[in-house]
Amino acid sequence: MTPRLKTKYNDEITSTLKSEFGYKNDHQIPKITKVVLNMGLGEATQNPKIIEDAQNELTMIAGQHAVITRAKRSIATFKLREGMPIGTSVTLRRERMWEFLDRLISISLPRVRDFRGVSPKGFDGRGNFSMGIQEHIIFQEIDYDKINKIKGLNISIVTTAKTDEEARSLLTHIGMPFRKSGKR
Repeated sequence: MTPRLKTKYNDEITSTLKSEFGYKNDHQIPKITKVVLNMGLGEATQNPKIIEDAQNELTMIAGQHAVITRAKRSIATFKLREGMPIGTSVTLRRERMWEFLDRLISISLPRVRDFRGVSPKGFDGRGNFSMGIQEHIIFQEIDYDKINKIKGLNISIVTTAKTDEEARSLLTHIGMPFRKSGKR
């Protein structure tokens, strides 16, 4: 079964973007290639069990097994040695990516307290968008009673867009609720 958001992209958004930017070829139309979810856990140096909990929770959120990321170099002031586990991440592509984006936009983001929209400042200049979520409990897959600590989460959306304007238009048409600029 094709994800709802992918069907909307193929049926409506591609033709809208093609006319909006005047693309001559269908391959010029920007598309989303992957979504990367990342939890950085600095306190894992003192409490190694927190990594396992974060990995299990990120796996539930993504619907795909999360991997543990390790320190690349030692930093004495942070009591960090090379190879120590310091976070967890997962990369979503194809159907899982579309399903996650649909759940993020339609279910999880509206659950954020005092939500006024996603900051439009998360573009990197090359058409990719990153955002941070302060509480991972906004996802319905997480049972609030079973978590030990509320963790943050970084979400990076990688597109084939050449400019931020094209990527912003793509994400807006998909349904990403951007905040009006000028407000925090």
